[in-house]
Amino acid sequence: MAHNILAESEIIQSENAFEGEGHTVHVSNEIKPPLGKISIMSGVRSQFSLLNQAKKYVYLDSASTALKPKLVLDAIAEYDTTIAANVHRGLYAKAAQATHLYENARRIVADFIGAKKTTEIIFTRGTTESINIIARSLGTVLSEGMSILTSELEHHSNLIPWQMIAHEKKCRLVKFPLYSDGSLDLDTLEKTWDDSIEIVAVTQMSNVTGHIVDIAQLAALAHKHKAMIVVDAAQSIAHLSINVAQLDCDFLAFSAHKIYGPTGCGVLYGKEALLKELPPVLGGGNMISSVWFEYATYAELPHKFEAGTPPIAGAIGLAAALTFFKSIDFRLLQNHEQSLVDYAFDSLQLVPGIKIFGSHRNTGPLISFSLDGVHPHDCAQFLDSRNIAIRAGHHCAQPLMRFFGVEALSRMSFGMYTTKDDIDCVVSGLHDVRRFFL
Repeated sequence: MAHNILAESEIIQSENAFEGEGHTVHVSNEIKPPLGKISIMSGVRSQFSLLNQAKKYVYLDSASTALKPKLVLDAIAEYDTTIAANVHRGLYAKAAQATHLYENARRIVADFIGAKKTTEIIFTRGTTESINIIARSLGTVLSEGMSILTSELEHHSNLIPWQMIAHEKKCRLVKFPLYSDGSLDLDTLEKTWDDSIEIVAVTQMSNVTGHIVDIAQLAALAHKHKAMIVVDAAQSIAHLSINVAQLDCDFLAFSAHKIYGPTGCGVLYGKEALLKELPPVLGGGNMISSVWFEYATYAELPHKFEAGTPPIAGAIGLAAALTFFKSIDFRLLQNHEQSLVDYAFDSLQLVPGIKIFGSHRNTGPLISFSLDGVHPHDCAQFLDSRNIAIRAGHHCAQPLMRFFGVEALSRMSFGMYTTKDDIDCVVSGLHDVRRFFL
């Protein structure tokens, strides 16, 4: 079994600043990370109140939504209770304070993903809205005969919007070749590239198998053929070191709640030169420069794409989540998560009738599986009776379910607070599931 490094390591870094493009952005005093150095076991778990109840709660659905640390909850509560003003509108002090916090959150996000400018960061309501916005906007440059490349690996959020645009513009959806384990076959793609492809839309990490896609390699291939690439980073944002400049992706989307932040807030990154040329798809307040009855002119980036009141509390909460996340030694966190995957993979092999989908190599911290003779829904409900939370269903990835020849799967997914004891509880529970149903 892999050694659990984080169980014995101090992982909180003392420096609370982010290095950007030739400058350093210091987190304002409104958001304070946990003081001192704490370990993953005694310290990090203590920041998540849901895990500190009298009755043990095993949470293994972080791929769906990660738990929120106290720092995030406090930041949102402080905004709602002491500021509660809108942004970019009022001239009074609290409105200015809200705008400062909101735009400071944009700077923190830009530095976190390596964006060159804050104008490349657009706040949305989540990954789904981010992808819909960019699909709609890019749809204006598509025409009949063009193609969109995507895959059966995608979450519905990165498939349905492209289906809709392809139908409207009479374009074609091109299927990414897959290996038998559900991973993307980049070598075959390169040999069989279709020059009608204008857009590549792909996940960086599968929410079913955890498969990690080499985005830099794929972006280079796409750009070689004059295509743009849109990356769904909902699953990868909390587990991989993402630098959009190094990846050279054209657009990237993620949700705050996947990286220990609040629900209802997301990010759309886009290269500034492309965003400047693309039209907005949502109209309303804040995204305009001047309005006449018959027509309007639009605001500069990023506000052109942020119609209406944005997710202010969500952005502030996301800034707090990234502040918390950046206080963790990322190398040790990745080692911890990989040790959990290795341990879970080995432990699940001891359960008769288990089948694991995908590989546990080059994957994120999640494992999907089936149990012979037991429906995934029954498995999840039985474990829930033991206060163990896993996911069961098609995981918003029905094409991949069909590729594997199943209707649904069970999934356990891990966060920084997950322990090997949590995995032991699931494995023990699965033995009991077999005894109960078979």
